[in-house]
Amino acid sequence: MYNGSTRLLDQFIVHISVERGLARATVRAYESDLRRYLSWLAHTRGITDPDAIGKADIEEYVAQLDSDGDSARSKARRLASIHEFHRFALAQHAVSDDVSATVKAPKSAQMLPDVLTIDEVSRLLDAIPDPHGTDAARGRAGTGALPDAVLLRDRALLEFMYATGCRVSEAVGMNLDDIDIDDAHVARLTGKGSKQRLVPLGEYACRALRRYLAEGRGTLEGRAKGTPERRAVFLNKRGRRLSRQSVWEVIKLAGERAGIDRPLHPHTLRHSFATHLIQGGADVRTVQELLGHASVTTTQIYTHVSPETLIEAYLTSHPRAR
Repeated sequence: MYNGSTRLLDQFIVHISVERGLARATVRAYESDLRRYLSWLAHTRGITDPDAIGKADIEEYVAQLDSDGDSARSKARRLASIHEFHRFALAQHAVSDDVSATVKAPKSAQMLPDVLTIDEVSRLLDAIPDPHGTDAARGRAGTGALPDAVLLRDRALLEFMYATGCRVSEAVGMNLDDIDIDDAHVARLTGKGSKQRLVPLGEYACRALRRYLAEGRGTLEGRAKGTPERRAVFLNKRGRRLSRQSVWEVIKLAGERAGIDRPLHPHTLRHSFATHLIQGGADVRTVQELLGHASVTTTQIYTHVSPETLIEAYLTSHPRAR
């Protein structure tokens, strides 16, 4: 049913995708959340005009999410979408007041991110066999030009992700002219909303990237049918740009070979990058810039301290601890 609310939603989607340049995944999430919200208003409250929505309607909708089994984090995200939509409606003079402004997100216990120890990260990276080493035959790729290129790519990929703390979308979107592994040792990452930032590259990552680019990437590019992929850093076995799903598989298999007995995902390396920097003494705002977070509040989740670290700090610092 096409009505005032759905017309306004269509305008909002154009606004955030074209004018604000938000990522496609973010736009899809906004649209999904808001279509669900507007459908509930239409079918439960009979409201199809945005100016007829009241604060009580929004509060009841948020309460309804409890019975639907939504987590506190999901509810907070859905309410954030509603806030954005109503602010847009006010700016477009489609409503006389932003009735969502004082509706608060549900409080939730802060979930700590899934983080590997420094030793586990080392094991994960070392689990990818060296094509020229004695363990290459035990790798998932075996031996030969193409498999060797895959092993070199996988090592460079994981070293790059841990060195930069990048999102998986930033890794697969990386182009050759975005990295400097010889002089400045930096990478230019393009994050959410097409915002760019420079992140340093450590020597381990530079070394792995140099070897992959010199010995592996050309083999993968040569597998392309039609026009070769000249821009992307990380290529798949068919010579095309590596996909997000493939990165997930690389990390999963590396974790299995490393004997890490819990599920891993691309964000695990990002979480570990941030946590290890904080634990090493890096300033939270510096880590915020490296991660590309819009708000330092998002970064502060990485300031959690392990029980072992707490005990050690207490025993060494408190005057009456011993």
